Amino acid sequence: MSYHETVLSAIGHTPLVRLQKLVGPDDATVLVKLEYMNPGGSIKDRMAVHIIEKAERSGLLKKGGTIVENTSGNTGVGVAMAAAVKGYRCIFTMPDKMSKEKQDTLKAFGAQVIVTPTNVPADSPDSYYSVAKRIAAETPNSFYLNQYHSVDNVEAHYRLTAPEIWEQTGGKLDAFVAGLGTGGTMSGCGKFFKEKSPKILNVGVDPIGSVYHSMFETGKLSQPHVYKVEGIGEDMMCGAMDLSVLDDVRQVTDAQSFVMARRLAREEGVFAGGSSGAAVHVAVQLAKELGKGKTIVVPLPDGGRAYISKFFSDEWMRDNGFPVATAGEGVSGATVKQILGRRRGEVITARKTDKVEVVVKKLKDHDISQMPVVDEAGRAIGMIHEYDLLNFLIEGKHRLSEIVEPLVQPLQGVVGPDTPIAKLREIFNDDHVAIVKEGDRVTGVVTKIDLIEFLGERLK
Repeated sequence: MSYHETVLSAIGHTPLVRLQKLVGPDDATVLVKLEYMNPGGSIKDRMAVHIIEKAERSGLLKKGGTIVENTSGNTGVGVAMAAAVKGYRCIFTMPDKMSKEKQDTLKAFGAQVIVTPTNVPADSPDSYYSVAKRIAAETPNSFYLNQYHSVDNVEAHYRLTAPEIWEQTGGKLDAFVAGLGTGGTMSGCGKFFKEKSPKILNVGVDPIGSVYHSMFETGKLSQPHVYKVEGIGEDMMCGAMDLSVLDDVRQVTDAQSFVMARRLAREEGVFAGGSSGAAVHVAVQLAKELGKGKTIVVPLPDGGRAYISKFFSDEWMRDNGFPVATAGEGVSGATVKQILGRRRGEVITARKTDKVEVVVKKLKDHDISQMPVVDEAGRAIGMIHEYDLLNFLIEGKHRLSEIVEPLVQPLQGVVGPDTPIAKLREIFNDDHVAIVKEGDRVTGVVTKIDLIEFLGERLK
């Protein structure tokens, strides 16, 4: 007779599934790891139980204690499931952008849920981080899990997730693609894979509005802004995120994440969440770049049931300005791609090693006030602004022969070809232009006047 003593020992050993329709015959093989088949419904089950049991052994978590954590939902479920088995009380803080299904799931396990505002800085007393810390400090016999800064988060994936993938693939993988949230999955798995073979590519996936892409490319924090995809991205650097294991970080839009998640369900029968859609979007791009004979592994962090009322709903997609299969007519269904389609051409760029005088001449010759900065491989790494050049020269301490590298700022206002034009208004509120990226390449720049001209033509 085969059975588990508790639901906790059923965690792990999730299957790998090869994508068939989203990947072409000349592309690399893409294997998705169905982490939503863990008993709590996500990859976070692994980390939650690992941290709790380690805290028990060290005496940090005692009988009758209360576990406190800030969560976007999935970690909370893993913790609440373990707490139900082990007899602990749970209190969770959660941003208000998270789905109601996630809140209700935590309550179903008997947890207390405190909803906090999303659009506040990480160090705000109202953020879900700060509220959780305050509750933990005020609650006797409590344990603050602290997934965002815990080395045990990383250790869980180094000791559990990565060896499982290595065994399933026989060590024959060429790239590992994962969304960047707390950083635990990529930091743990990425370290393991690099130790096994430095040739394995670790590619992180970061939503536009998060700070990780900027930190990886420039070492500077970009200005974070709200995005809708859940479970990945951050507005601060997490202690569990080790950027040194990464070979690349690629940005995705909300639209790309949600459209790919919907395609996974309808074309592959894989019912996964928005962060899974984001990771698969990048993996499909990478599969074309690596080509036939290579293998890419992508963990799918959670399932689609928590998002039925959100991006799996056509009505929700339209209400939030995202394209759906039946949309596309009129201004409401228009995307950035349609604006670019009228005047595709070479994008004027700079290198961080260019001299100031060279960059100034480019700006003048092309009558532009800012332009993307790319590395030797043509990957976008930042932005140079006319305003920063002006301040640089006004100081009177610098020469035109100096290089522009100190003036390179993180990319802001990044969109994808499939971004609905309604989203451009948000970009233009903060930036002069929208930077269109496909993978790591800048393929266009959209200005306010471009949008005005496009709308004028469509509304005639």
